[in-house]
Amino acid sequence: MRAGLPRDPAQWIALALSLAALLAGAWLLRRGRSPAASRPGPARRAGAAPGLAIATALAVVAALISAAYVAAYLRGGPRIIDATSYWLEARAMAAGHLAWPLGEPAASVLGRFLVRSDAAAHGAAALSAAFPGGAAPRDVDHVAVIFPPGYPALLALGFLAGAPLAVGPLLAAALAIATYDLAARFAPEDPAAAGGAARIPCVPVVAALFSALCAALRYHTADTMSHGLAALCFTVALASARRALDEARGATRASTGRLDPAVRAAALAGLAAGWLAATRPPSALALAAALLLVLLPGSARGPAAAGPREGGPAPRPALRLGRLAAAMVIGALPGLALLAAHQRAATGGLASSQAAYYAVSDGPPGCFRYGFGAGVGCLGEHGDFVRHNLAEGYGFLAAAGTTLRRLKLHLVDALNAEPLALLVIVGAAIALRRPRSRPLAIAPLLQIAAYAPFYFDGNYPGGGARFFADVLPIEHVLAAMAVLALVERGVIEPRARAGRGPAGRPRAQLAAALVAAALALAGFAFRAGFDHAALRDREGGLPMFDPSAVARAGVARGIVFVDTDHGFNLGFDPAPGDVAVLRYRGDALDRMAWEARGRPPAYRYRFAIPDGGGLAAVSIAPLVFDGFDGPGNTVPGKAQRDAVIEGESLWPPRAQRDAWALPEHAGGTCASGGRLLAVHAAAGGGAATAGGAATASGAASAASDASVVRVGLPAPWLRGARISPRVAVSGDGAGEVRLLVDGALLHVWRVEPAAPGSVAPLTCAELPPHPIPERAVEIELSLARGSAAGAGVGAASPPESPRRRAGTEGTEGGAEGLFALDAVRVAGGNSIDR
Repeated sequence: MRAGLPRDPAQWIALALSLAALLAGAWLLRRGRSPAASRPGPARRAGAAPGLAIATALAVVAALISAAYVAAYLRGGPRIIDATSYWLEARAMAAGHLAWPLGEPAASVLGRFLVRSDAAAHGAAALSAAFPGGAAPRDVDHVAVIFPPGYPALLALGFLAGAPLAVGPLLAAALAIATYDLAARFAPEDPAAAGGAARIPCVPVVAALFSALCAALRYHTADTMSHGLAALCFTVALASARRALDEARGATRASTGRLDPAVRAAALAGLAAGWLAATRPPSALALAAALLLVLLPGSARGPAAAGPREGGPAPRPALRLGRLAAAMVIGALPGLALLAAHQRAATGGLASSQAAYYAVSDGPPGCFRYGFGAGVGCLGEHGDFVRHNLAEGYGFLAAAGTTLRRLKLHLVDALNAEPLALLVIVGAAIALRRPRSRPLAIAPLLQIAAYAPFYFDGNYPGGGARFFADVLPIEHVLAAMAVLALVERGVIEPRARAGRGPAGRPRAQLAAALVAAALALAGFAFRAGFDHAALRDREGGLPMFDPSAVARAGVARGIVFVDTDHGFNLGFDPAPGDVAVLRYRGDALDRMAWEARGRPPAYRYRFAIPDGGGLAAVSIAPLVFDGFDGPGNTVPGKAQRDAVIEGESLWPPRAQRDAWALPEHAGGTCASGGRLLAVHAAAGGGAATAGGAATASGAASAASDASVVRVGLPAPWLRGARISPRVAVSGDGAGEVRLLVDGALLHVWRVEPAAPGSVAPLTCAELPPHPIPERAVEIELSLARGSAAGAGVGAASPPESPRRRAGTEGTEGGAEGLFALDAVRVAGGNSIDR
């Protein structure tokens, strides 16, 4: 936990505003105790203050703070990898693509959080067949971002308008208004208690004030993350459902119909719920349960229970509820249709795009799923977290630990400091006693339950417990209810008992609002501001791609190669332009990408993070392809047909079965470039023959039993060439490398374990070259992980936990050893001209 005296300008400004609000509140309370304050006068008879106008002003404040957050904390662009992925997805949608064509070499585009459209079909069908069977060449593959499309669809409007970063501040303003409306619907003022003088709806105004001053919401409406929109959808759906019930109760026979106000409100609730499902599906589960809490109890009360109204009998509760439910279902269809269209574009079917991505890019198999059990938790994307917290799988204790970690960080999210979270708890206790507001007290619990089956906590500085951010507006309403209840009991009721009447109520409530604002501002100054400063300074303290830096370097056309996932997501545009941004691989793939695009001017964008921290150094330099060993490597007299493709550049694989492959560092070893693509066998995966040495006649049958990873090679440049895989092994690691052309098994290289007694951490070997047919359309290498040398088929020991094995298996050689693809050497072959 980071806390202390303010350090940066934003924290000092918050502290100054906090002191000003505190002094103003104290002055109002002091004035409220004077005898003159209790006399009726023009101030009391002046009429109602426009609560909605105040909420609108707070909405403008929220938008301005979010816009300032973009400049001060994000420093001009999306920062975390998820945000940059949403950025890329929105840019693609603005260009008309849910998924865009994937050209060769695919490795110049593919990477984190990008999935091929054939991933699901390839993993399910191609791997289930025997490798020599021969698969028909597929159509052009497409690639898509794996995240649901609800938020990117909104962000795409910002791209079309030329101001994508303006979408977040607009969401901030809408959230403040929606929070006001939610409080007005579920916690209305009591006219009897107000005494006619409390014209301002104080609970809604204080809730909107909390929304504007919430630092977590300022982040989620500044960075291009989906939680700001999810919170808006959650809030609008609940408020509109409540409005639909209220309108239905007050409707006469003449006003009822398909387009009456109740049906329109219900349709809006359905639209928000459906869009939430297209934005964050688990949050939609929590919302669905919360809507049931609103609708079902409300359907039991209403005008029908009191008899006919003027103008005819009101509809029966069951009919009224059925009409509203039908309107909600119809309203939800656009969001659900968008989600289905995205999943189909991303995977070629209706399978989950996220599950399809992790199935071919991470492990152990089935690691990314919504639920509990052994094997949950992906070791590539969340390796340190999984090894530390989920060594025995994701059971009750692990789920409780993950949930508690989220709750611990979430305490600071609502009001910027952990102690102030007590206001949310007090407000929930108050809401539970009131049937109308009871759903607000239960909704945060439903959100917690909805994410309990997901293993990764998702916490990070500034973003807070982001999986719970979707219910922050509800928590702001609960906190506002607590503030006003405390004022009622501590200030207003004692004044009434003293015989001074309710004249001081508006002033006391305004003072309470100022004090509440002072507390939230002080919370940012002394506590939350440190988390947001950590977010600002992480990973070089800058967005990892800056188009203005490219323009300043004089790059008007050509290819800019970037070496970070964040930079690629920020720079790549599926719609062709004068400047193309591709991944820098540092091997022959870069030259292939350059040739495929007509050999334009090429540049490398370097984003160097200092070892000791601080701002990253950005440089852009020309890239010259003199030899085929890799960009910038001039090898005099060397044939241009000799190329090297690094093994780690081929991640993510095309398919995986009973195994998974991850790029791993192997500095100081024989590994080319200090990195390699390591193949890990799943616990209980298929066993190969002894020592991994299958006979040629048994290769086909062994293929269906072994732990297999399949990686693709760029066929247009390899036709007619001879390829030589280079493998690395340690300990008792062994396996096979199989060459598949157009789905048919062409050749098998068998790899034996390292020599007994070897002291080297890795042993590398280049396998004999093998020719590629001139008419090859699809070329793949199948990496089959074999069992330990000398172990008979029936003598294998029980499989070890994949988490524990992954902690020891690696370049140092563990109990299971290492089997990896280091590189692929290409001799001869075609240039793009052929």
